[in-house]
Amino acid sequence: MVSLLPEGTVPQARLLLLGRALRALVDGFVAVLLPAYLLALGFTTWQVGLLSTTTLLGSALLTLAVGAWGHRVDSRRLLLAAGLLMTTTGLAFAGLSAFWPLLLVAFVGTINPGSGDVSVFLPLEHARLAHAAQGEARTLLFARYSMAGALFAAIGALAAGVPAWLAAHVGLDPLLALRGMFVLYAVVGVGVWLLYLRLPKAHENPQPPAAPLGPSRRNVVKLAALFSIDAFAGGLVVNTLLALWLFQRFHLSPGAVGLFFFCAGLLATASLLAAPHVARRIGLLNTMVFTHIPSSMFLMLAALAPSPHLALGLLLARAALSQMDVPTRSAYVMAVVTPPERTAAASFTAVPRSLAAALGPTLAGAMLGAGWLALPLLACGALKIGYDLALLKTFRGLGGEL
Repeated sequence: MVSLLPEGTVPQARLLLLGRALRALVDGFVAVLLPAYLLALGFTTWQVGLLSTTTLLGSALLTLAVGAWGHRVDSRRLLLAAGLLMTTTGLAFAGLSAFWPLLLVAFVGTINPGSGDVSVFLPLEHARLAHAAQGEARTLLFARYSMAGALFAAIGALAAGVPAWLAAHVGLDPLLALRGMFVLYAVVGVGVWLLYLRLPKAHENPQPPAAPLGPSRRNVVKLAALFSIDAFAGGLVVNTLLALWLFQRFHLSPGAVGLFFFCAGLLATASLLAAPHVARRIGLLNTMVFTHIPSSMFLMLAALAPSPHLALGLLLARAALSQMDVPTRSAYVMAVVTPPERTAAASFTAVPRSLAAALGPTLAGAMLGAGWLALPLLACGALKIGYDLALLKTFRGLGGEL
């Protein structure tokens, strides 16, 4: 992993890449298995959507707290606390069966129903990554951080077929096999805690800023508002809901859906590798916009596809482009704010994303429950295209490029 660090990067950044990879591994199979697990417990599609919404809402509020007060606390201590919370979340999901207790755990825990990172880990890790490299190396570092997430989420999605395999070949009760995957999630949480135990204390400013945001407040507010539109749209098709759509629309098995997410993750990984090179040629902002619009068009076409093969092909084409804005967006935010504001900027641009994304799953679950199977995908694509055009109009010429 050390060799994957861009030249001039602080060596401890490899711990952040490893931590992202471990969390993505378990997020990958949880996003696919969560709807299957909840349906096996007897919950409705609306309840699946509500639980996903609650998860995102809880993550948003916790991230907001980190943005408001995290600049006064060593980020290492907060990362260690997040690792313990991850372990507790996995054990609670493995041991509980009633809806309301699970809803509470979803609100306070770290379960991630989507492909991206929406947890409290994100602003803390982003701030450390921003300090670990400068200029083009920072964009490369964010790309490799995102690449680690995409690649290991793909491997994790492939592992979604393990419970069915255990049930078929070992005779294990299917529900018990599903619970075992959440125990594995908890074990990985312990691994993340041990990994971050090796992080040095963050460099402390002699005088911490009185307010988390200062001269960059206006830009952060604009970015947060636009990112919230993108996130609300993405919330309509988080991986858990997209898996549910594939279950209902084409009657695919969890193993087949996991294989799809594995392939999609590999394509996303390749695109993340390409993102810094594209950004070097056309800029961070243009990379964010001009790769995102075609991916949204592929999603809308997939919603209308008459066969599973065509729909999956279009979704894979979307996956090859949809993540190229992730490292460029992170690098752009870090570039347009001052160094003391980076933790707060990461939090305050992430929180509206999580809050807006939290609205989507319940709405999408209701649409799917009502039989409007194409509507979540169509609405997501249209909103994302609108976001891209607004982002380009608002921030073209601002600066913050490589």
